[in-house]
Amino acid sequence: MARPVIEAPPTTPAGTWLEGEELARRAAARTRRKRLALLVAGWAAMLGIWQVAAYYLPFGTLPNPLEVSVEMWEIVASGALVSDFLASVLKTFAGFGVAVLIGAPVGYLMGRYGYWRAFFLDGVTVAGTIPALTYAVLSLIIFGLSNLGPVLAVALVSTPYVALNVAEGIRGVDQNLVKMSQAFGRSPQQIRREVFIPTIVPYLFAAVRMSFAVAWKVEALTEVFGGTNGVGFQIRTRYQLFDITGVIAWMALFIVFMLLIERLLLRKLEQRVLAWRPEERAAR
Repeated sequence: MARPVIEAPPTTPAGTWLEGEELARRAAARTRRKRLALLVAGWAAMLGIWQVAAYYLPFGTLPNPLEVSVEMWEIVASGALVSDFLASVLKTFAGFGVAVLIGAPVGYLMGRYGYWRAFFLDGVTVAGTIPALTYAVLSLIIFGLSNLGPVLAVALVSTPYVALNVAEGIRGVDQNLVKMSQAFGRSPQQIRREVFIPTIVPYLFAAVRMSFAVAWKVEALTEVFGGTNGVGFQIRTRYQLFDITGVIAWMALFIVFMLLIERLLLRKLEQRVLAWRPEERAAR
C-alpha cells in the first residue's frame, strides 16, 4: 500500500514577509559587525605605525601612544579639558550658525532663480577657494586677540559650502512635483515647506559634514595664532614650552572630540531628521 504523500503547507504572504524581514535584520547585523571589525583594525594599524615610528626615530622626537595617553588623562583629570573645549565648541557653533543664516538663503536664491545664481556664483566660488589660513589671519587682523576672530574665520570658511550645497539641492528638486503641487492649489509657502525644504535637508547635512572638519581646523588655527583660550591656545602654550607630548595630547583630544561630535551628534541628528527616507530605514 502506497504511503500517502504529505504536502508542505503553502507559504503565506505574511510568512514570506516575515522571513524577508528576518533576513534583512541578519544582513544588517553582519554589516554592522564587519564595519566594527574594520574600524578596530584601522585604529590598530594607525597606532601600530605610530608606535614603530616612535621607536625608530631619535629619542624625544616623537612620544609613543602610551606616553600621549598618560598626558591626555592628566589633562582630563586637571579639568582643563572642559573649559578649553567648551570655549572652542561655542566659537565653532557660533560660526556655523552665522554660516547657515547667510549661506542657506543665498543657496536657495542661487538654486531657485537663474539671475540670482549669476549674481552670487562667482563670489561664492571665490570665497570657497580662499585658503583657510588666509581667513584665520584676516580674522585676527580685524578682531585682534578676541573670541570674535575664530567665529568670523569659521563663518567665512563654512558659508560657501552651505550655499553651494543648498543651491544644488534646490536645483535637484523634481519640477514635475512642483508643477503637480501647483496644480492641486498648493501655495508657494506650502511648496517651499513641503517640497523644497525636505529636498535640501540632505544637502545641508552634506555641507555641514564637509565644512565641519575644515571649520574645526581653522578655528584651532586662529586660536594658535591669537587666541586667549581654547584648544588652539593650549597647543600654542605647549609648543612654546617645547612640550611635544602635550602638543600631541591636545591634538589627540581634539580628534577624539571631533569624532564624537560627528558620530554621536551629527549622524544621529541626520538619521532622526531623515528617518522618512528608505535608505535611512534600511540602515537601521
